[in-house]
Amino acid sequence: MDAFFASVEQLRRPELKGKPVIVGGDGQRGVVAAASYEARVYGIRSAMASTQARRLCPDAVFVPGDHAHYGQISQRVMEVFSSFTPLVEPLSLDEAFLDVAGSIRLHGQPVEIARAIRRMVYEQEQLTCSVGVAPNKFLAKLATEDAKPTPSRAGPVLGPGVRVIEAGDVQDFLDALPIRAIWGVGPATAARLDRLGVATVFDLRQLPAQTLVAALGNVQGRHLHDLARGSDERTVTPNRGVKSISHEETFTVDLFDSRRLLDEAVRLADAVGNRLRTAGHRARTVNIKVRFGDFETITRSATLPSPTDSGTVIAREAKRLLGLVDPTPGVRLLGVGVSSIAKETAGEQLSLDDLATNNLEWREAEGAIDVIRDKFGDGAIGPASSLGISGLRPKRRGDQQWGPSDQGS
Repeated sequence: MDAFFASVEQLRRPELKGKPVIVGGDGQRGVVAAASYEARVYGIRSAMASTQARRLCPDAVFVPGDHAHYGQISQRVMEVFSSFTPLVEPLSLDEAFLDVAGSIRLHGQPVEIARAIRRMVYEQEQLTCSVGVAPNKFLAKLATEDAKPTPSRAGPVLGPGVRVIEAGDVQDFLDALPIRAIWGVGPATAARLDRLGVATVFDLRQLPAQTLVAALGNVQGRHLHDLARGSDERTVTPNRGVKSISHEETFTVDLFDSRRLLDEAVRLADAVGNRLRTAGHRARTVNIKVRFGDFETITRSATLPSPTDSGTVIAREAKRLLGLVDPTPGVRLLGVGVSSIAKETAGEQLSLDDLATNNLEWREAEGAIDVIRDKFGDGAIGPASSLGISGLRPKRRGDQQWGPSDQGS
């Protein structure tokens, strides 16, 4: 999707059309989630600090993100993709890989499928997308970037919309690209390659595999050696299972009070447990993430004796882990999550651990809480520790995902 979040906001607020729009947190600790093409011309990009974005473009309009709304549109767009092939692998709300090899007889050649997808998405959502067509995932991703609009002072310059890389054109396409265009080449890797005299994919292709292995390690060295030649054996994998669920909170000011942090951990754990139960999943590992004021970040984890979907059980373990962390440097961000997730199975046997920790009682209580929330909203009932001046502060998915507002708590 083209500038997805920003385009959605411009669509539902026509007065923003043609203006530099930034979706994200507008506070001192906010980050840019997405920028319209009118904003990108100023050098604004996703993950940039909002304060820097405001300096680059003082006239930019900041819009808080609406994860739920974007998710609804994303679901409909993914359904368009699935109407052409069952082999759809979502990467995020606004991007997916499609394997259309088995769809040619029904829907035509890949380029025809790409054009049909763009047409259907626009007719249905009034939003544009760009499509890359290539022999593998790595090349298709690069082709998609080549198909996109580019920012200019006069407004977005439309790209081709569909970019096809034929098998015989792979090396010509790749060789001219800068090394940073390759997946996995971040600043550190680029610096190492620069010391080897590598600036483009062509330069990378001239290096023997052993040279790359010696400089970058066996796995990364051989991986980049293959990508420089357009080789990528990964298949499109639909319906990938959930690996982790987490919620984070960036605070307007650093927190030093252990009691306040423990209360926040309960609030975050409650939201994680609710998402587990909604999805019919249980998790065995509880994780916390703590980022201090100087951006030092630590993580801690613990494995439960039996899988759980109880926010209370998750909170209990998160609080224990948090109690081992010294908050005196000041905590900027706190996260609570779970991993080692599996689908709940019917007739799952109750363990002695469940009895010993009152998991069964909490599951029944939280099941009743879920019913109340479904009927009256997630602000109707919750942990007492999440009570604020204006009532309960339920942690919603996508809430404050890109930093707090200066008016937030």
